[in-house]
Amino acid sequence: MQFGIFTVGDVTPDPTNGSTPSEHERIKAMVAIALKAEEVGLDVFATGEHHNPPFVPSSPTTLLGYVAARTSRLVLSTATTLITTNDPVKIAEDYAMLQHLADGRVDLMLGRGNTAPVYPWFGQDIRQGIPLAIENYALLHRLWREDVVDWQGRFRTPLQGFTATPRPLNGVPPFVWHGSIRSPEIAEQAAFYGDGFFANNIFWPKEHFMRLIGFYRERFAHHGHGTPEQAIVGLGGQVFMRRNSQDAVREFRPYFDNAPVYGHGPSLEEFTAETPLAVGSPQQIIDKYARMREYFGDYQRQLFLMDHAGLPLKTVLEQLDILGEEVVPALRAEFEAKRPAGVPSDPPAGGTASA
Repeated sequence: MQFGIFTVGDVTPDPTNGSTPSEHERIKAMVAIALKAEEVGLDVFATGEHHNPPFVPSSPTTLLGYVAARTSRLVLSTATTLITTNDPVKIAEDYAMLQHLADGRVDLMLGRGNTAPVYPWFGQDIRQGIPLAIENYALLHRLWREDVVDWQGRFRTPLQGFTATPRPLNGVPPFVWHGSIRSPEIAEQAAFYGDGFFANNIFWPKEHFMRLIGFYRERFAHHGHGTPEQAIVGLGGQVFMRRNSQDAVREFRPYFDNAPVYGHGPSLEEFTAETPLAVGSPQQIIDKYARMREYFGDYQRQLFLMDHAGLPLKTVLEQLDILGEEVVPALRAEFEAKRPAGVPSDPPAGGTASA
C-alpha cells in the first residue's frame, strides 16, 4: 500500500504570531516537504493545482519536474489536475514529458477543482463542469494510447491527424486517478476506464464516502475490470501529532480555529469525531486510520494533508518524521496483514525507464 502526502500550497498566516510566508518561501517549503517525504520513507508526494491567491501551485509539472531531479524513489502525483480548464492536449504532453524526466515515477489525479472563477479565466463555463470532465478525459485517454488522433467534440477545436509528443514512456501512460468528493458521474467515469478513484474525504462524514466508493466498486466490476474488491481506491487524511495527545490538541487548536477552510465553524472536537482529521499521539492516529479499512474496504493509497492552515515548515517536517518513522510502518503492516489474496496492494504504475 502506498502512503504519502498532498499539499494544496496555501499561503496562510500563522495565527500564533501573525507571520505570513512569501510566495517564494512557500514554494521552497513545498520542495523541502517533498524531499523530507522521500527521506522518511513515504511513497508519494502530490501537489494541487490552483490559479488564484492565496495558493501558489499554478504549474504542477514544473514543481514535480524539479522534485523529480532531487529524488530517486518518490512517486510524483497531483492532488488535482484540472481536467475541465486545461487543454487535454497540453495535459497529455506535459505529463508525458514529466514521466520521461522522472523515469516513470508519475501519476496524476484529475478533478474539476473548487474555484468557480477559474472556469471563465480559461474560457470555460462552470455549468459545463461534468460534461467538460467527461469529454476532456475521453480525448486525453486517446492521446496517450493512439499515435494519430482525429477528434471532434463540443469544447475544443477539432484535431486531424494529431500526434501528442513525447509519447508516454515505453508506451505506457501515467496511471490516472479521478478525484471527487460528491459526484457519482466521476466515480462512474473512473469505473468505466478501470482507473483509480480518489475520494478526498477530509471534510465530510464517512457515510457519504462509503456510498460513493461503494458505487465506484460496483461499477468497476460491472465494466469488467475485476471484482469490486479489486477496484483501485485512494483516500485523503489529516493528522497532527505529538507524543502527548494533550500537547497535540493544544498546539494545533489555533491553526484549526483560524484555518480558511474550516475555521470559525465546527469545533476541533466535532471535526475530529466526524471526519478523518486526527489530532493526538502517534498511537491514536494509528488506531483511527487502521479503521478506514472497515469503512471503505482494502484500498491502495492513503495521502495526508500536513502543511496547511499556516503551520510553520519546521513543525511540518517534525510531523513527517513521526509519520514516516512510527505511523506509516504500523499502518502498512496492519493493512497488508489483512489484505486478501488477489486484491492489489498498490495502484498500477505507468511506464518505467528501461535498465
